Amino acid sequence: MSLKLYNSLTRKKESLKPVKGRQVSLYTCGLTVYDYAHVGNLRTYLFEDVLKRVLIYNGYKVEHVENITDVGHLVSDADEGEDKMLKALKREGLKPTKKGLMKLAEKYTKAFIADKEDLNILPPKKYTKATEHVNLMVEMIKKIEANGFTYETSDGLYFDTLKLENYGQLAQLELDPKKFQARVASSAEKRNPQDFALWLKAVGPNAKHVLQWSSPWGKGFPGWHIECSAMSSKYLGKPFDIHCGGIDHLPVHHTNERAQNIAAFGKPIVKTWCHGDFLLFKDKKMAKSAGEFMKLGDLVKKDVDPLAYRYLHLQTHYRQKLSFSWESLQGAANALAKLKSTIAEWKVGNKVSASYEKDFSSAVNDDLNLPKALAVVWDLIADKKISEEVKKKTILKFDEVLGLDLKKSKKIIVPSEVKELISDREKARAEKDWAKADTLRKKITKLGFELDDTPQGTVVKKISS
Repeated sequence: MSLKLYNSLTRKKESLKPVKGRQVSLYTCGLTVYDYAHVGNLRTYLFEDVLKRVLIYNGYKVEHVENITDVGHLVSDADEGEDKMLKALKREGLKPTKKGLMKLAEKYTKAFIADKEDLNILPPKKYTKATEHVNLMVEMIKKIEANGFTYETSDGLYFDTLKLENYGQLAQLELDPKKFQARVASSAEKRNPQDFALWLKAVGPNAKHVLQWSSPWGKGFPGWHIECSAMSSKYLGKPFDIHCGGIDHLPVHHTNERAQNIAAFGKPIVKTWCHGDFLLFKDKKMAKSAGEFMKLGDLVKKDVDPLAYRYLHLQTHYRQKLSFSWESLQGAANALAKLKSTIAEWKVGNKVSASYEKDFSSAVNDDLNLPKALAVVWDLIADKKISEEVKKKTILKFDEVLGLDLKKSKKIIVPSEVKELISDREKARAEKDWAKADTLRKKITKLGFELDDTPQGTVVKKISS
């Protein structure tokens, strides 16, 4: 079965047809490194990792590039406010110098990569930093200007969106100035509210910007959107296969990227656009600007395995909103613990189950339907007709996509005395003798083991000394 992905541009699932045969070019929008990634940010990278793993599972070689934004991303996703990096310098009491900014960027880049490693996210072939590619951006802006899509103002060089037919096609935007007023703040010199900066001059509020480069339009720095267009086209070609990001990038950042590509190269260069939906916390999108967000480290401090957070995401389709709660996270942790403890008891065989592998492949190749793929895993575990050796070999094969690091699952040695108590407790629970079940649980705890009752069964854990 061929891999089908939902293309945000066409609003439908399409079979993947790579530009270069069995090689897939993949570009993912990285972090603006002015703070730690929050767990909502990380949802996007988990979805992109699953996509990459599914590609590899299908035998494709993946050419993956991810940017790091260390300049040009203003507090607004449009062209208003302070550069996020400079605002972070003030927050952390660092001097507004190039050295201070690079120190800040390095700190949060390292933290971001460490978070991804903890979540077992495969690294890209190349991380590309915006500050190392400004000359490339200037050359692309010059092409856009030569093709007649720009105009200059006192504070920068802007893209004239009304000169590009179907500018809002990717996000299906209506170019109604009144509607855009709410989305994009409009300066007096902008011709159209949706126009965006390609280059911001070092004048006015940007006069003392720490990072400035020379350009045909005067000293300044690039707008946010140009970096991804310039770097993706350089490293992946024109065209390339897949561009990913969060759904919040669709109406502004990715719409503007696509406009730049067409204006510079005379054609769209991205074949498939894929977007992951939001993580909700207390029924709202998790965002740093809201001031209430959690880092992966916050979960770890509560003794949550980062891979339990990964499992939580596998339970919801990437194009659906995911509501975070501590209860749902604990449920995911229990399910993962049960999965690990179950297969840890088994020896691994030499063969996989062809029928279950077919079902699993069918699920993941249908626009990354991981909830259905997880159901296949649990169905396999429950199937008494399949040997444990085949089950384990098959599940370890599936884990190439799931990324739960199941090969490291360790068998827990449970003493016979504890096993008897667990068996007695199961009988008490079946008879609804909750008082006896609770008493037996306490005895088990005193012997150094704890129990978690999950929909998949009871998980036995050894208490760390």
